[in-house]
Amino acid sequence: MARVRVGRVGEQIKKELSQIVQSELKDPRIGFLTVTGVEVTNDLSLAKVYLSVMGTDEQKEGTLKALSVGTGYIRSELGKRIRLRKIPELQFKFDASIDYGSHIDNLLYKLNQEGNPNV
Repeated sequence: MARVRVGRVGEQIKKELSQIVQSELKDPRIGFLTVTGVEVTNDLSLAKVYLSVMGTDEQKEGTLKALSVGTGYIRSELGKRIRLRKIPELQFKFDASIDYGSHIDNLLYKLNQEGNPNV
């Protein structure tokens, strides 16, 4: 039962975070980002937020710094939107799965081109 609740809380945090970051944070360092997932601990004390950020490594680092600076505001907004006794601490991490998938897709395309030079 607790696992189901943790999963629901994680999905709700993901949804609300996406809205907060897209529409309410005005920091120019925040680039185009997508919240790809949220993992919440069983005691709801910590939420690892996985992000996919488009841009260079410098832009990605700038986005991460801007989010860490705005964590207090983000948590207060989450508290207004989600009814929990205590809002989890937020840890922002990069989700490299999209970049990795793109890299594999490019490799497969190159292999296909080498195998079929007429295509």
